[in-house]
Amino acid sequence: MISNVQNINIAEYDYPLPDERIAKYPLAERDASKLLVLKNNKIGEDHFRNIGGYLPEKSVLVFNETKVVRARLQFVKDSGAAIEIFCLEPITGNGDYQLAFSAGSPVEWHCLVGNSRRWKDGQLAMPLTIKGKDVVLKAERIEKNDAYSVVRFSWEPADISFAEVLENAGEIPLPPYLHREAEPSDRDRYQTVFAKYEGSVAAPTASLHLTKPLIAKLKEQGHTIKEVTLHVGAGTFRPVATDTIGEHEMHSESIIVKRQCIEHLHDNIGRTIIPVGTTSMRTIESVYWIGVMLLEQGFEERNLHVNQWFPYQDRTALPSAKESLEAILKYLEMHHLDALHATTALMIAPSCPIMITKALITNFHQPKSTLLLLVSALIGERWKEAYKFALEHGFRFLSYGDSCLFIP
Repeated sequence: MISNVQNINIAEYDYPLPDERIAKYPLAERDASKLLVLKNNKIGEDHFRNIGGYLPEKSVLVFNETKVVRARLQFVKDSGAAIEIFCLEPITGNGDYQLAFSAGSPVEWHCLVGNSRRWKDGQLAMPLTIKGKDVVLKAERIEKNDAYSVVRFSWEPADISFAEVLENAGEIPLPPYLHREAEPSDRDRYQTVFAKYEGSVAAPTASLHLTKPLIAKLKEQGHTIKEVTLHVGAGTFRPVATDTIGEHEMHSESIIVKRQCIEHLHDNIGRTIIPVGTTSMRTIESVYWIGVMLLEQGFEERNLHVNQWFPYQDRTALPSAKESLEAILKYLEMHHLDALHATTALMIAPSCPIMITKALITNFHQPKSTLLLLVSALIGERWKEAYKFALEHGFRFLSYGDSCLFIP
């Protein structure tokens, strides 16, 4: 089964996307975006603010509460050379984002370095003003690998948190395909209205269409909302560059799911569970596979990680979604944990069993991307029909673009 999925040719997930169809800026009103609806084997269009009228009765919507970090730091050397440092994931705090952001000086991060050849050694410095205090942020590269660099950041006064440093020094890391620098308006618009936990370098863009009044209206209509956290890594922008997906290495991302959310999913598994965005879907489907892992490998406390090919291993039978979630609840109880902390490199592609998700709210994704594979895993070849409809009916694409509701 693994070899079958690994042999999928990514060229089958290509489509023509003219640059002018990529939304460079958001609409003035979040919920004014267009909505493509695939339901009952029919495709239609509306506006996102009317999405409640298309949701099955008493649906469970799953939001990703991650918050985009101002992860791009622009330094200038004494020589005038510009060096960009893009913070990817923390080393400080054993990789725990909240600990890393609350930490004082110094901190260490895995980073991407732009114009790297011009920074051979020495410290970079950036003068700042934080809470009326003069601060100098310094950066020193202490390790260089093919994929990333390890950078140590330091500053005085040392008791200022790294979150405060980034808030004052950093820029929102817009997707590279927008081909523009971040503007002041992006600080608000490239963030969901319910963003809470800092850690992402990209927004869960399907949720950018939601407003607080619309969320309240959905609740009034009888839908419930549960929250998860997946911190989106820079790998989300990386298209599949190999001929077959078996050669593509999925990036690993951190997920946090509270016990109450897992209990709610368990108790409502018969209802229509709809992740808002591919990150939410990746999270709840990873939760299922973590439950399978516990049932197969035991309940001792350890670092829980979903390998990208784990769902495709040969098994005589799979546990039900309820059985898997019960295994996780047992694990949390045994180890006195209030939330599931794990990492996932899960690749959701055609032939991957979809165990919790019943429908999906999402945006339109890049050609030859793993996100298109995910959509195809849920709705099959109908993604081609949906994308053709969108291109012919003036829909806007990618992060700041329009949205879809897919109900298989």
